[in-house]
Amino acid sequence: MPKPLLFLDVDGVLNPVRPHPDTEFDSHILFGYTVLLSTRHGSWLRELAGTYDLVWATTWEENANTHIAPAIGLDPLPVVALAGYVPQPGDPRVPLMELFSAAKWAPLLRYAGGRPFAWVDDVIPPRLVRRSLWRRDRLLLPVDPGQGLERRHVDRLLARPPRGRAPSVRGSAAS
Repeated sequence: MPKPLLFLDVDGVLNPVRPHPDTEFDSHILFGYTVLLSTRHGSWLRELAGTYDLVWATTWEENANTHIAPAIGLDPLPVVALAGYVPQPGDPRVPLMELFSAAKWAPLLRYAGGRPFAWVDDVIPPRLVRRSLWRRDRLLLPVDPGQGLERRHVDRLLARPPRGRAPSVRGSAAS
């Protein structure tokens, strides 16, 4: 049986807005923006790779492999195509108030194709998080964009990885 997928965002997760001063982040200028990255995140993600198949789920898309992965000591990862995603028949309906925060939902469900998954992001609609609490096939883990990914998130991902088969995209509209 394949490992569950772990969908990873960059900004707000691996690139926090205002990390605690005691944490070790290196500043990088990428595309004219300051990006804060930590090799500690790379070691945590390599640890998670023993349990999950890691996948970029970020608007950085392939640029995450070019710039983020090498800076934190990761090999290139598969990428969920988000830019230019065209809604397809059977995609879950997204309430108007969640158009921005749920923009990744349909592409993630399509990419997962029924595999169990975890999603770590700083922008996940609370409705989706609540509906996933009692599911065994997915774990939605919101991260505070100020602090980014913390050890407690890694421990949670390792303690109870999602398992079982997720429903198809068509069956996930309310999820």
